[in-house]
Amino acid sequence: MRASLLLFPILAALILPAAAQAPAPSAAQTAQRERMKICNADAGTQKLAGDARKSFIAECLAGKASAAPEKELTPQQAKMKSCNADAGAKSLKGAERKAFMSTCLKG
Repeated sequence: MRASLLLFPILAALILPAAAQAPAPSAAQTAQRERMKICNADAGTQKLAGDARKSFIAECLAGKASAAPEKELTPQQAKMKSCNADAGAKSLKGAERKAFMSTCLKG
């Protein structure tokens, strides 16, 4: 036991300077870590586990999966999206757009 107590300060003196000289992560490594955090959080939000989680994270890291899964639109949201696209196609602005959107959303 005494020998291990004597070795601890010696080992600490050898290890600590080496750890202090470790290079900082590159920009690519930092970006990959951030992407991993986001993908992992998304997989947790979706309550994925096992192989489904692994494949989701692999696709997410490769950029194939969206950061936030697209959810199904409610009928009102779908109508709003459609009316908004129509108003944009007609290049409506201001009061004209507001009147068009009101009419479109009502009927």
